[in-house]
Amino acid sequence: MADSPSHPVFHSQDVPRSPGVYVYRNAAGEVIYVGKARNLRSRMSSYFRPSGALRSDPRRRALIHSITSYEIFPVATEAEALLLEAQFIKQYTPRYNVELRDDKRFLLICVNPSEPFPRLHLARIRRDDNRLYFGPYPQATALREAVLFLSVRYRLRTCNVSEPNPETHRHCLEEVIRGCLCPCLGAVTPAEYGEGLAAALAVLRGGSGPLQAELTVKMQGEAAAMDFEGAARTRDLLSCLKAMAEPTRRFINQTITRRNASSNPEGLTALQEALGLPSPPLLMECFDMSNISGSLAVGSMVRFRHGRPATAEYRRYRIRSEEAADDTAFMREVLTRRYGRLQREGEAFPDLVLVDGGASQLAVAVEVFAGLGVTSVPLLGLAKKQELVIRPDAAEPLELPRDHAGLKLLQAIRDEAHRFANAYHRALRNRRITDSILNDIPGIGAKRRQQMLSACGSVREMARLTPAQLAAAVPGIGKDTAVRVIAYLQGALGAP
Repeated sequence: MADSPSHPVFHSQDVPRSPGVYVYRNAAGEVIYVGKARNLRSRMSSYFRPSGALRSDPRRRALIHSITSYEIFPVATEAEALLLEAQFIKQYTPRYNVELRDDKRFLLICVNPSEPFPRLHLARIRRDDNRLYFGPYPQATALREAVLFLSVRYRLRTCNVSEPNPETHRHCLEEVIRGCLCPCLGAVTPAEYGEGLAAALAVLRGGSGPLQAELTVKMQGEAAAMDFEGAARTRDLLSCLKAMAEPTRRFINQTITRRNASSNPEGLTALQEALGLPSPPLLMECFDMSNISGSLAVGSMVRFRHGRPATAEYRRYRIRSEEAADDTAFMREVLTRRYGRLQREGEAFPDLVLVDGGASQLAVAVEVFAGLGVTSVPLLGLAKKQELVIRPDAAEPLELPRDHAGLKLLQAIRDEAHRFANAYHRALRNRRITDSILNDIPGIGAKRRQQMLSACGSVREMARLTPAQLAAAVPGIGKDTAVRVIAYLQGALGAP
């Protein structure tokens, strides 16, 4: 076909011209990139055209050279593609994805029908609590505008209290600013208020046709009057209402198929020949370090058996030495701990050890193994920029072709070590941020902190709750404690 690039991996005739998500894998079968597209065939073809590869930045070129297989997930709409892409990225943390890797979830619209005067509010976690949830919606800014528009349109309350009353109305201006029906003053009965709520829920359930037509006319009028900012706001609001009308699947059970075969004989044989090894390196271990300016320094060790990840045998390390100040010192500690233990316990050493880095990291590995009196294990370094193989007994680095099966195997284990180290470092960093905030609240012990986090999901989600909601969500939390916790978190993080 005319649009089919010349590449042994990609076959455009097998890819539809529809919205969807695509997944790229390396030689070890690991997920290295997840992307979304309005047109899968067109988007994926751009990776494999020779001209596109030449114009790409080094990171993209490294990705293209690492791709050995792909998987596609066609969906109905672009919104579904964005949601599924975000789910996969958070689940698999691919090396070449830099966005959507935090723990933030897309927004939902939530309504609590048990309240006497329910309101529309936003949430990020769908709970089994008999509340009504709509979404998730990818566009947060437009969604907030849409929720505010619906609240004003149908005169729903926006105050953040479970039961409005005259006391909560004292400093409220919603009646003046947005035309609230003021259930707090008894100006409307629950039945009358429910009529407006039902109309808003009908829009959320897909019945926004009349509103879309009205907003289209409004947008055209604003554009004709040269109120382009107003027309843009109306356009964004209209787009969000249209997205609400589209049925969006939640992909609860969607997963990427694992394709780790039991062995990778091609990569092992190619690596053996390239390095001049007496036998294929059936047991390989690779190390990587992760830190931010020496803070929370950690190391990772990943193990490949027969050219495939042996995830149950991965190890991670917290750096213990207070004197260790850089990656080489971190590497020395981790290698010494790993292979000193293997030697003491009489366990077998791997057939090959790879360190993520260049000559300085490799020199540390040589020093550690020499100190242990072990000279039979081949040691390698893999420099990131040019993907050069560094060997301690060679004056010049070994440059293998980008499509070399042995290089792809080295890249696969290096990428996996990098992913594993970064995941551990990110978990520790998030834990420290969370603990440091909650630890500062007087009277909140470790058990109570864990209960609150388990119930709310994160500190930021907790800060969005009212004291009544927090007290209801966490057994044993009294009203006074809940007020104190919410006030402290909102002061520390900023009011939601």
